[in-house]
Amino acid sequence: MPQTGTIWKIYLGFTFLISVSASRPCPAPTLDGGYLVPQQDTYSDGATLFYACENGLKPAVEGWWATTTCQDAKWSTPPQCIDVNDCIPPTVPHSSHTPSPVGWYKNDYTKRITCDPGYMDRNYDATARCENGSWRSVPVCDRSTKACDRPPRIPHAVIVNQNPKQEVFASDTELLYECEDGYNVQGQDIKKAIFCIWGNWTAAPDCLREVKPTSGDGGSTTSTGGFSTNSGSSDPQFITVDRCGPSPVVPNGVVVKRSQTFVSYQCARYYTLVGPERVLCHSNGRWSTAPTCEASYCSVDTGRYPLIKYVGMKFLNNGEEVKLECVTQADWYFKHFTVARCTDRRITLSKCCNWWDFQTNRC
Repeated sequence: MPQTGTIWKIYLGFTFLISVSASRPCPAPTLDGGYLVPQQDTYSDGATLFYACENGLKPAVEGWWATTTCQDAKWSTPPQCIDVNDCIPPTVPHSSHTPSPVGWYKNDYTKRITCDPGYMDRNYDATARCENGSWRSVPVCDRSTKACDRPPRIPHAVIVNQNPKQEVFASDTELLYECEDGYNVQGQDIKKAIFCIWGNWTAAPDCLREVKPTSGDGGSTTSTGGFSTNSGSSDPQFITVDRCGPSPVVPNGVVVKRSQTFVSYQCARYYTLVGPERVLCHSNGRWSTAPTCEASYCSVDTGRYPLIKYVGMKFLNNGEEVKLECVTQADWYFKHFTVARCTDRRITLSKCCNWWDFQTNRC
């Protein structure tokens, strides 16, 4: 067997190899048109290097000076100096774009920007242009009026196909959910899914525990497909919806869910649901109170406004705004638009503004 001293030397050597492999230094990077601080041949792992560029050049990151860090023999971002008229990648909240292979863009380059799901470009122009070192006509991604917030909590269930940190969901998004053990959706023809429709989530069938027939001193209880009727109670009792016949008619609304235990409705575009979200079937064979769909929109008859190009009748959801093109005037060099806003079901129109007015918040 090896002696204790030999084993100790082997252990120290092995530890040294691990230490060396876990913290490798970085060689000094090459920087054309700039200078490094401090200037060294090598830099230890974790060291931060500062750099700046000569006149007529700038770092390929935000600011007139920049930093990079040595991380296991590699620099976090290789230092680069680019022409002052070139552009670093644009920053547009709630959007994405294909990154440049070199990390920056030449002067006069036009870049396409895509708003994230649930957002839409305010000016209906999905491009940005690099001009003399700055981006012009950068898109603004606003939340779509058709988008939904986080889905409502479904008791005894979890969403299984979506990032729980996501806060905005595009219209027509379908989310699947799964009931916890011991619970299930009533009715075999119902999918475990909810949908985002015009800013609202459709109702989700409940995850219910199976009710077993029982009896007690206060009266007999019988199972009726997930609902119960208690002969000793004066509270309203409910039965399965097939006992009540056709669903109640809700003008400007449609049935979006019909489960064994309830019926839920979705209003048509430009209408808001008022009243109970679910309609139940009473034990006497009559439906509970149904909701109503109340108008929640504004309208603009462009034929009544001589300064607006005619596009017929324009409808807006409450809280929505749209741009309408104005009739071109002799002293205008660019197209002008008016912003129509629907607030509390009342329409307002801004003055006719060009793209520069919008970019500088003058309209």
